[in-house]
Amino acid sequence: MFFIVPLILSFMLVTNNIGLGVADTECPVVSSYADRRPNKNTLRLVQYNVEWLFIDYDSESKCPGTGCSWSNTSEASTHLSYVSKVITDLKPDIINLCEVEGCDELSQLQSNLKSSLSLDYNYYLKKGSDSATGQNVAMLTLIDPLINLYRSEERYAYPIKNSRCGYTGEPSTSGVSKHYITEFSIDSLKIAMISAHLIAYPTDASRCAQREAQAQVLQDVIANYTSKNYEIIMLGDLNDYDGEVLDLNNDVPISYTLDILKGLYGNHASAYKLTNIAELIDKDQRYSNWWDKNGNCASASNEFTMIDHLLVTDGLKDKIVNSFIYHEYEEYCGTYNSDHYPVVIDLLL
Repeated sequence: MFFIVPLILSFMLVTNNIGLGVADTECPVVSSYADRRPNKNTLRLVQYNVEWLFIDYDSESKCPGTGCSWSNTSEASTHLSYVSKVITDLKPDIINLCEVEGCDELSQLQSNLKSSLSLDYNYYLKKGSDSATGQNVAMLTLIDPLINLYRSEERYAYPIKNSRCGYTGEPSTSGVSKHYITEFSIDSLKIAMISAHLIAYPTDASRCAQREAQAQVLQDVIANYTSKNYEIIMLGDLNDYDGEVLDLNNDVPISYTLDILKGLYGNHASAYKLTNIAELIDKDQRYSNWWDKNGNCASASNEFTMIDHLLVTDGLKDKIVNSFIYHEYEEYCGTYNSDHYPVVIDLLL
């Protein structure tokens, strides 16, 4: 039997965005609205998994330390400086960040960007429920949202109907542990922005089944907004491939995750349509993540995949004038750069 636990939109605010000093705080509150873009006729939007952006020690994940890529606070701080450099190069108006510990790290990024770019970014984070990693998704932006960041606490049963994941375990339910939802008004457009970091491992049957359920939760949110004539930005590390828009190595999904999110499958199939902006990028450039599958610590072209995605409605797609994936650093063991690359679009408004 397939069922949906009723949608609960969480607006409970634990803290404001000022004076944060511990790893487990959140900063979802929009205290005032301003548009600080240097050019109000353009919008640069970036999706970036920054790989364990942790400075404060997290006892559950043991990061910085044995539980993540950075063995101590010094290495973690060096990594944060590398992330700052990439963001400085890109000069985004809005950037979505995956694998962030908390508001301390965002505050440090904000300070670095103020120094390097003389731009006044605000930062927002709605704490998720992934206690195993302590990771969250977050935002740095020159345009403040209209509403506080919130979450859906909906859960969906898996395996979903006609799932092709090959899951043979007991039926269960899954929510989206790492995500936020908010709204913008940009150039008279009503925009809902939904950020998510879905459960990992594209070809694992159990994870695949859970990820399809997570996608259905998010589809419910998207369909609700599109029914009210909002444009949609759905972005994040979705940990899956797009079977319609193949990546550099022709990776094919075993799940319906991207199909559900794009409105091609699921409870709201055909109710709306999202486009993966990857279709605007040359195929040989469609890769956003490195996995060292042969364990030799050196990247090779057959080790790159595209699991970070940026999906939009036609009202935004029609305004895109440039799209690319930033590949300006090499991947190898020991690098202080992320194991992911930023996905970028420029819109002319």
